[in-house]
Amino acid sequence: MSFIIRSETAADHAAIGDLTTTAFLTATHSSGTEAAIVRDLRAAGALVLSLVAAGAAGEIVGHAGFSPVETDMPGRWFGLGPLSVRPGEQRTGVGSALVRAGLAELATMGAAGVVLVGEPAYYGRFGFATRPGLACEGVPDPYVQALALGVPPPAWARITFHPAFFTAS
Repeated sequence: MSFIIRSETAADHAAIGDLTTTAFLTATHSSGTEAAIVRDLRAAGALVLSLVAAGAAGEIVGHAGFSPVETDMPGRWFGLGPLSVRPGEQRTGVGSALVRAGLAELATMGAAGVVLVGEPAYYGRFGFATRPGLACEGVPDPYVQALALGVPPPAWARITFHPAFFTAS
């Protein structure tokens, strides 16, 4: 599949919502609120980086959102998620391209690192890993992962995602 990665535009918002809903319909770990999370992060001005993968005809086939997290770790840390890829395009490199582009952009913005809640087997390919002391309330430790974009912090700490992750409906 041919696609380009670019920043979202206002014209993409509805398509991103539809894509996110569709992408998480059959996911076993889905809360069913993923599209609302993206919407609420955007409304709060917390969707610091929002990338889309656009197919050859301009259709949105993937989306990755990045928002600030609260932590005691030094520097600015961001959370990755939700990451959505149209079901017919999953396992074609769309998600990987979105993650890599987001990490590169955050590095140029001076981010200290990125954290996420996700499948270790998938996100490990980008360098994400569980870290001793890294935790997120209500999430089993093996799914809480981090990637330092510069010097790793002296100690990993608890992270808290934006309230949109907990109040979206």
